[in-house]
Amino acid sequence: MSIPTSRTKESANILIDEKLCVGCGLCVEVCKGFNLSLQKGKVISINSVYGCIACGHCMTICPKEAIKISGRCLTSEDLFSLSKETKPPAYEEILNLFQQRRSIREFRAVPVEKEILEKVIEAAQTCPMGLPPSDVNLIVFDSPAKVRKFAEDFCEYLKGIKWIVSEWFLRLMRPFWGKANNELFRGFVRPTINLYLDNMEKGINLVNYDAPAALYFYGSPYSDPADPIVAATYAMIAAESLGLGTCMLGAVHPLIQNGKAAQKFRNSYGIRYKSREGLFVIMGYPKVEYDKGIRRTFASIDVR
Repeated sequence: MSIPTSRTKESANILIDEKLCVGCGLCVEVCKGFNLSLQKGKVISINSVYGCIACGHCMTICPKEAIKISGRCLTSEDLFSLSKETKPPAYEEILNLFQQRRSIREFRAVPVEKEILEKVIEAAQTCPMGLPPSDVNLIVFDSPAKVRKFAEDFCEYLKGIKWIVSEWFLRLMRPFWGKANNELFRGFVRPTINLYLDNMEKGINLVNYDAPAALYFYGSPYSDPADPIVAATYAMIAAESLGLGTCMLGAVHPLIQNGKAAQKFRNSYGIRYKSREGLFVIMGYPKVEYDKGIRRTFASIDVR
């Protein structure tokens, strides 16, 4: 039995070159799918509950390149050597990058170069995922005109579904979705939709702030809900390291998931699936510069 995704529903194949295998057992140790066994000084593949999910751990740790994985969107051609000379950035450097980052919504009228966007996407694709192959999907808006067009189309779509924040509907749903959802819709969703529409009528774009570029990460019915969020976070950090300002926007995704109008809107932008989680990351060269940071806290930290 293999674990299904939107990209494949088959198990990967494990090919072991017995002549190259020295029986070190490293691949057996790191395979948490329990597809490998060390017998008589050699590694063999065995049947497991899920089959090989193509995480690639065995290939990347084998000192003799005795294992090759094929299937589930992975081949041995995807393997590359890691630099032994490059040291990881110091903690202080990473913390400094995080502390300097602010949500940027004011951008200079300068396009984000294609090469920079490619680097951001390349970095985002290295993110961890629930199960390989990644079920994260990405739509790239690589110009202010495309970003603006999406915002305008989204506002036109909102006009047709504005009834979801009407008083009669909120009262109707209150017993079914509980206090927290009721407060969220009244205190955030309704005023946000009104802000979007009222300001767009004046030519002011509060949906995505006419950013020079935007990346929309979303999942599939099979994906771990966290996967698009993790990928978006990697993209944000990569963009910041390249001198861009970024802002994560979470309000659009939930509003284009349910109903025929939402499906029509998704189809118009080639959005392949409705999904539990998704996130926009807008980016561009900052028009403003902040002199101070702010210490943030979690809601709670419990040490058990």
